[in-house]
Amino acid sequence: MLALRLVRLIESHSEELADGLVSTLHASERTPDLRKVPNHELRSRCHEIYRNLSDWLLTKTEADIEKVYMHLGARRVEQHIPLPQLTWALMLTKEHLWAFLDREGVHGGAQDVFGELELLRSLDQFFDRAVYFAAAGYEDARHGHVA
Repeated sequence: MLALRLVRLIESHSEELADGLVSTLHASERTPDLRKVPNHELRSRCHEIYRNLSDWLLTKTEADIEKVYMHLGARRVEQHIPLPQLTWALMLTKEHLWAFLDREGVHGGAQDVFGELELLRSLDQFFDRAVYFAAAGYEDARHGHVA
């Protein structure tokens, strides 16, 4: 199945993807405060998403996503990263992934369309939930609620 092949391709290039995303985040005019985040921490977070993509899409539950991204949102409050920059960083994470797939030219034939659509749906669902829970964790921490 093409979708699984694409996920494996992403995971096998997770180091390259993480390095490129960190560079993109540092260069973006919309995420200047992310430079406050220790480089190893930012890179580790980026790498974790790409390296474990099959787990995030196939085995992790919404509760797993909630736990991780509520914590990320709270962490960014501690680091004084504005919520719009956190949100933009998550959007760039997804865009960086699509750009990689476009560069790799991994477009299947007509028989692979369903697999590609399923992957798109799964990735969108994952990133939508990541953004929501990161923002929720951010707001909870900002208002002094402990998760």
